[in-house]
Amino acid sequence: MGRIPCCEKDNVKRGQWTPEEDNKLSSYIAQHGTRNWRLIPKNAGLQRCGKSCRLRWTNYLRPDLKHGQFSDTEEQTIVKLHSVVGNR
Repeated sequence: MGRIPCCEKDNVKRGQWTPEEDNKLSSYIAQHGTRNWRLIPKNAGLQRCGKSCRLRWTNYLRPDLKHGQFSDTEEQTIVKLHSVVGNR
């Protein structure tokens, strides 16, 4: 019934991403965009499923993501909002 789960297909790599894979995905997306995630791994030369590529891009590789610790301003905002809202 329906499609085979993406990571159970033949020749699909699982586990940690290598820097080479990250570079391939980033450069492909920089040139072609993120229109069809099911085609991106094949066209970028990756042995990954589309879902894995989408999650890697969304959670780790997007250029607008901030990596690292909170700034002082962000930390003050968090503390202020926590004092107002509390643990919900």
